[in-house]
Amino acid sequence: ACIDDETYYLFGSSVAQNMHLRWFEKHLEGVEDVIYKNMTDDFHGIAISGPNSRELLSRLTREDVSSDAFKFRDIRDTFIGGVPALCVRISFTGELGYEIYVAPQYQLKLFEEIQEAGKDLDVKWFGGRALMSMRLEKSWGAWTMDFRPDFTLMESGLDFFVNWNKDFIGKDAALEEKENGPSKHLSVIEIETETDVSGDEAVMHNGKCVSYITSGGYGHSVEKSLAMTYLPVELIDE
Repeated sequence: ACIDDETYYLFGSSVAQNMHLRWFEKHLEGVEDVIYKNMTDDFHGIAISGPNSRELLSRLTREDVSSDAFKFRDIRDTFIGGVPALCVRISFTGELGYEIYVAPQYQLKLFEEIQEAGKDLDVKWFGGRALMSMRLEKSWGAWTMDFRPDFTLMESGLDFFVNWNKDFIGKDAALEEKENGPSKHLSVIEIETETDVSGDEAVMHNGKCVSYITSGGYGHSVEKSLAMTYLPVELIDE
């Protein structure tokens, strides 16, 4: 996320923290005009999501949070609930949503302000298990499970976020795969049993193992057991 010409924030999965640090250490070796800092302990976050999340946010800030003014993946360095905050329009739930990051000493204050502002909106707090269920219904992959260094941009569907007009490490290989197409693609499948899968189970087709489950669980909104897997593209076409 770009704050200004000289300040960028990288928000990543907590389990990928050391991987990101190793990447920067490798690629910034000998570079003197760029510095980086691990700020994990400097920020605590709260996510608000759902059809009323924009209305809720508008009650907590003077910023224009309309869809045109605050677009998907935009970031604001602002005040929310009376405390300094970084606000990103992004959500792992599949619904409209925002992630709000504040210094640790402000998190309780932010929590209380959200609770008060959302009384008539029937605000409900949710945790990690609910989040993992909702993201499956939206087909959002999760790092270390569905997204790993083993899989490419095209295979994982992350090419959607790539600006192909910019240069980046691995661009030639990525363009080649974009032109030829991937051999497999991250897909969501329904598990037609009463048992949920969680990961690494075999995916069988005509008696042969064609893939494995990368993550799975129960989708409470659709009332179905769901799983993510990298299916061969020829099976997706069937």
